[in-house]
Amino acid sequence: MTKVGFFKSIQFKIVLVYTLLILLAMQLIGVYFTDSLKTMQLNSFEDALVNQSKLIAVNIGEVLRESKDTNIDDPSRLADQISSQFSEVDNTRQIEVIDENRVIVAADDKRAIGKSTTNDLIIQNLTSTTANKYRRTDSGSGERVDIVTVPIMVGNQRYGVLYVEKSFEGVYSQLLLINRILATATIFSLLITAVLGFFLARTITKPLVQMQRQVLAVSQGNFNRKVDMIEKDEIGQLAAAFNNMTIKLREATSTTESERRKLKSVLTYMTDGVIATDRKGNVILMNNRAEELLNVYRNDVIGNSILDLLKIRKNYKIMDLYSLADSMVLDFSSDQQIVLLRANFSVVKKENGLANGLIAVIHDVTEQEQVDMERREFVANVSHELRTPLTTMKSYLEALQDGAVDDPKLAAKFLDVTQKETERMIRLVKDLLQLSRLDSKSYKINLQHTNYINFCEQIIDRFEMTKKQNIEFSRKLPKGTFFVQIDRDKLTQVIDNILSNAMKYSPEGGLITFRITRKGHKIRTTISDEGVGIPKENLVKVFERFYRVDKARSRKLGGTGLGLAIAKEMIEAQGGDIWAESEWNHGTTIHFILPLDREGEEG
Repeated sequence: MTKVGFFKSIQFKIVLVYTLLILLAMQLIGVYFTDSLKTMQLNSFEDALVNQSKLIAVNIGEVLRESKDTNIDDPSRLADQISSQFSEVDNTRQIEVIDENRVIVAADDKRAIGKSTTNDLIIQNLTSTTANKYRRTDSGSGERVDIVTVPIMVGNQRYGVLYVEKSFEGVYSQLLLINRILATATIFSLLITAVLGFFLARTITKPLVQMQRQVLAVSQGNFNRKVDMIEKDEIGQLAAAFNNMTIKLREATSTTESERRKLKSVLTYMTDGVIATDRKGNVILMNNRAEELLNVYRNDVIGNSILDLLKIRKNYKIMDLYSLADSMVLDFSSDQQIVLLRANFSVVKKENGLANGLIAVIHDVTEQEQVDMERREFVANVSHELRTPLTTMKSYLEALQDGAVDDPKLAAKFLDVTQKETERMIRLVKDLLQLSRLDSKSYKINLQHTNYINFCEQIIDRFEMTKKQNIEFSRKLPKGTFFVQIDRDKLTQVIDNILSNAMKYSPEGGLITFRITRKGHKIRTTISDEGVGIPKENLVKVFERFYRVDKARSRKLGGTGLGLAIAKEMIEAQGGDIWAESEWNHGTTIHFILPLDREGEEG
């Protein structure tokens, strides 16, 4: 989280606003106070000057009346007597007494005495009966002055006008000093306000900073922090609510995380693949099983369309999947293996009922489909295998019924064919019953401690004594004694079947090689012939039920196509393995291995 600078912080803003409010209040108070003080000071100064001037005017009036009564004709003496009264007004800028003829009788400036005045204010107030006051600014010096004109009267007798001019600068100097004091006080007040505002702001912002840190901790998954509740005010209540919210969020997150882990565990260990998409059909989630079934990596397909992932874009659109009620079978087969998948789709909806995505559940139905296919093929093969001899028998029996029974030679021939077909059906049914027991595991393996070399030699001796073809046996058996734990009857049936097949498909004068070798703790048996062989593309099918390389010849030789399938089941039941090697027109080799008895060491 980026750290907020001090000048961008709430603390600075609170201090700034608080200080500005105080400054504004101080300014408003200062302006009002200064203006009121200025008005009061000027009015007081002016009133004092008027009162002083009136007092002087009365005194000067008495002097003028006495001089008139005593007929004093000396202007200088009169001026001195009048000037003696000027001391009542101190620091005057100009003071003059003018008679009714506009002549200056007395003045602080002796040079003006006896001269006729040119002052407009004096001229216009010569006839005034009241005191008048004026405020002016000297055009030359710029000095602000207060002017008072007072009529000089004794009784109803008028003697002239008193003109007094006094400077206001002293008052303004006092006001300036007061403003400076007020400004200094304002600065100190602002400094104190800023400091107090800083601490006040800390009391507000400290819980907010703690909440900010707690939000950051919560966003990182830490729900253990708490905001300290210093006061029980609104911020304290907010801190308490924030702590309660954190506790509830921790519980909700814990519940959600628990459910998420459960869901993840379920999805991870599901035997079915699960794919989730967004509203547009793009993949947003898939489990491990889906990766295995589709042979993809989730990081490579997240964000891609499910149509491309399932390879169904040519036949479907996203909207088709939303309305698809039935499942679909997907063919992901390759040259190496067959893979068939069944996909079921369900719609994920929002609370308002609108579709928000798809869930695709994928099942591996390869084995099921193969079993169904094998079952159908099995039924078809059994039906075909039974129908052929039955059809033959029916034909011969009908021929016998139609009169062939009267011909001894023909009747004997027909009965011989019918007997052979009957025996073939009996062998087929016996093989089917044996496979059925092997599939149902209802048979019992009777293991016996057996000398394997002697066991195989006895079987080969029997075949050599009963053979009718011109076929030779080559024995490549190791010297010594090897013991195995085997079911002798079942293993005899396996070797008999393999040797019988080798003799059936070997040409006249052919060679059958019987080889036994030891490989570690196992013993390997190899039976090779020089028959027609098996094409490579069909080699993996020789142990399938009813499989024949040459079906016509197999039926002619009495084969059911179940011998090697039975042999495979029996060998695997005894802990061994069996496989075939062959090349077309170059013979076939059947291999099977069995575990040696732990006590079956070479003697």
